[in-house]
Amino acid sequence: MVASQEVLDALKSIGLNLYERKIYVALLAKGVATAGELSQMANVPRSRSYDILESLAEKGFIVIQPAKPLRYVALDPMDAFERTKENLKKKYEEMAERIDKVKSSEIMEELVRIYKEGINIVQPFEMTGMLKSKYSINQHLSNLFKKAENEIKIITTSEGLNDLYSTHYNTLKRVVKKGVKIKILAPFNNTKPTSAFSDIAEIRDIEKPLGRIVAVDDKHIVMALTDESKVHHTQDVAFWAQSEHVVKSVVEPLFYNFWK
Repeated sequence: MVASQEVLDALKSIGLNLYERKIYVALLAKGVATAGELSQMANVPRSRSYDILESLAEKGFIVIQPAKPLRYVALDPMDAFERTKENLKKKYEEMAERIDKVKSSEIMEELVRIYKEGINIVQPFEMTGMLKSKYSINQHLSNLFKKAENEIKIITTSEGLNDLYSTHYNTLKRVVKKGVKIKILAPFNNTKPTSAFSDIAEIRDIEKPLGRIVAVDDKHIVMALTDESKVHHTQDVAFWAQSEHVVKSVVEPLFYNFWK
């Protein structure tokens, strides 16, 4: 039985690469098979099939039957997906624990020292980068917001304001308690985000959207290069730079021109 494209796309969305998807579907159709049989059924190089099957077993999708030659057994998809979810949870917890140990150890102190020494010799124009996907952009913004010390200036759209509220409101609320001031320029839409931000920030209405620009502490700028309403969230792109010159000579004049 050949799986539909929708099924293959769903398997891709949970982390299976092309060969893994093809081999897994072939094994589901066969029930029990050898690597050679599956490579032929799925049109996958036999030399790759062993590694692929090993990977599927580690993830919890299949079981290896100790025989000569090795045989592979398909599990009920409901059971397989549950096993895989549990495996991912366990790996995540183990990795999170290791990360916490490193963060609280002398190793982190050394890494921070190396970073600070390296930053001192980096030219300002090198502290730039492209952020692709809404997730990456929001993750970077979250880190910048958490480290803010003085002021955060935000120019955004109605959709951007909604996203800012759903993703960063709690973080921004915490930094305000530390004394950080927040100014937001965005189209008012009389929704919950507008009301909520009015409690923690100075927010002013702009009739015409100006895009999405964030400046943090006169050091960092994040500027969207795409219209979030016209692209898929995975194709959202932003430019980041650590540049006091850009913030003070470009962003601030633009911001306060509309702020007034």
